Amino acid sequence: MLNIEKVDTDNKKQVKRFVELPHRIYANCPQWVPPLNIDAYNQLNRQKHPFHEHSTVDFFLAVRDGRDIGRIAVIENKPFNAYHKTSKANFYLFECENDSEAATALFNTAFDWAKARGLNAVVGPKGMGPLDGYGILVFGHEHRQTMTMLNYNHAYYQGLVEAQGFEKEVDFVSCYLPADQFKIPERVEKIAERVMQRGHLEVKRFKNKKEMLSWADRIGAAYNNAFVNNWEYYPLTQREIDFVVENIMTIADHRLIKIITHDEEVVGFLFAFHDISAALQRAKGRLFPFGLPDLLLEMRRTKTVSVNGMGILPQHQGHGGNALLYYAMGKTLLDFQQFAHVEMTQVAETTEQMRADLKNLNGVEYKNNRVYRKEI
Repeated sequence: MLNIEKVDTDNKKQVKRFVELPHRIYANCPQWVPPLNIDAYNQLNRQKHPFHEHSTVDFFLAVRDGRDIGRIAVIENKPFNAYHKTSKANFYLFECENDSEAATALFNTAFDWAKARGLNAVVGPKGMGPLDGYGILVFGHEHRQTMTMLNYNHAYYQGLVEAQGFEKEVDFVSCYLPADQFKIPERVEKIAERVMQRGHLEVKRFKNKKEMLSWADRIGAAYNNAFVNNWEYYPLTQREIDFVVENIMTIADHRLIKIITHDEEVVGFLFAFHDISAALQRAKGRLFPFGLPDLLLEMRRTKTVSVNGMGILPQHQGHGGNALLYYAMGKTLLDFQQFAHVEMTQVAETTEQMRADLKNLNGVEYKNNRVYRKEI
């Protein structure tokens, strides 16, 4: 007997069932990286997560004969719909055993939920903020998930989703570069040098983490304004900006955060992070008693750096800012002498300039996360 249960987010037992289901689905999967429990539980916490302050989210479990076998979150992102003048729902946190009946029941619940709110399409996987990874992994299953910046799923998920009538909306591609091939092209270097000589744009180098944190508000404002022309953009609230910046700053090494300034205003940024996926796998969602110390040690041990998050304010695009960011980050990564691999994560196929930039940097596309759309 198959049932769909709506999760009461005030019911701790139901919330725990929802959060812990992926741990069983991926129990024998060496590529999956579990999220930290604090982050996973926050998504269902209507008091703590800022997204719940302006939008509607419900969570559902598929249960067969008393056993949880699937889950899904359905989202009405009201600021996104208002900004883009659309009426879309999103689905997210979809996990399921290889059970077509359960997947169909979960998605039918999502479609009914959306229709009841007057929405006419469902898009996803697409979460509750810019830190949530996009899409179903359709290529690159043999590679380990990059922390929780990217979604990971079993290969059969693509079939479960497409069987519901979903079609491709947009692909997010990740590129891989061996560090010994991460050379700044001469053309990029010359552009960066010209930009620095003009003096209109400058790269800010942080002396320590304390100084970086003092710039957090300015970085947050630039983050909110840099992506206005992007497919996924919607204007974040101040609480959401603070939430994003706080999460970034918690795991950031000040040497790997690059910002471009124009008269002390942040007009561009590029974020890179030590890949601590191995430690997250060992932690199994728990920070204590051993998870946090191991995560800090992994920052020193890891040979991989993940670049995830780059933007230039629209009014400053086309003035050499991209080249300046690549040049500054390239010099830093080479000076680190720690990294053997560089990963550039989740670049939307619609961002043509950045895709071209990655090819110029010798990037090899090796993961593809696909966002789907279905009219209802």
